[in-house]
Amino acid sequence: MAQTDFGFERVSEQEKARRVRGLFERVAPRYDLMNDLMSAGLHRLWKAFAVELARVRPGERVLDVASGSGDLARAFAGRGADTWMTDVSGAMLSRGRDRLLDEGRILPAVQCDAERLPFPDAVFDCVAVGFGLRNMTRKQAALAEMTRVLKTGGRLVILEFSRVWKPLEKPYDLYSFRVLPWLGAKVAGDAGAYRYLAESIRVHPDQPTLAAMMEEAGLEQVEYFNLAAGIAAVHRGWKLR
Repeated sequence: MAQTDFGFERVSEQEKARRVRGLFERVAPRYDLMNDLMSAGLHRLWKAFAVELARVRPGERVLDVASGSGDLARAFAGRGADTWMTDVSGAMLSRGRDRLLDEGRILPAVQCDAERLPFPDAVFDCVAVGFGLRNMTRKQAALAEMTRVLKTGGRLVILEFSRVWKPLEKPYDLYSFRVLPWLGAKVAGDAGAYRYLAESIRVHPDQPTLAAMMEEAGLEQVEYFNLAAGIAAVHRGWKLR
């Protein structure tokens, strides 16, 4: 059976998928609060930047993969896009859908695996994924699926934690492996989930490697933009044929 990473562990692909789903089921109630605390609110600015790069126009159809609590979906819908939400976690998808319902927005929400999107070819003008690719079991397969459902001329936008500027590695490691699990234990009651978060960032492809993976999936004019000295990065690629 094929092996993959779950943080620093090597597990079967089936085991990783099971653990990731379970992790997000557990942290869903405190997910937004933890995001604000972990990033001191910076994640909101990073998401706003990703939305700007997506260049979504009114009437376009947008797919928000690993939608979570719906921040990107809300922003795209606010720009007049026909926005669809997907997530592998039912708890996270419900949280995002309910938050949008509370604001008077009714968006289609589909629980599914990003590696097997239940949509025809070439139906979306834009596909976006915010802090979700890192948790996918077969990242290359997921990138291929997201490319498949894009129309010609469409774009894929990925916001993800990435490789931090080397002089900041030591203090960032201290924060990641000491502070984050402590915060996770105190606020979300789950230190392990946030230890996994720190580990998963270290085994995720760095900026140039992810750009090359996007090109392998069939995207062109791939570029990336570092945020907060590379703590996060936004990648964008276009499906031109």
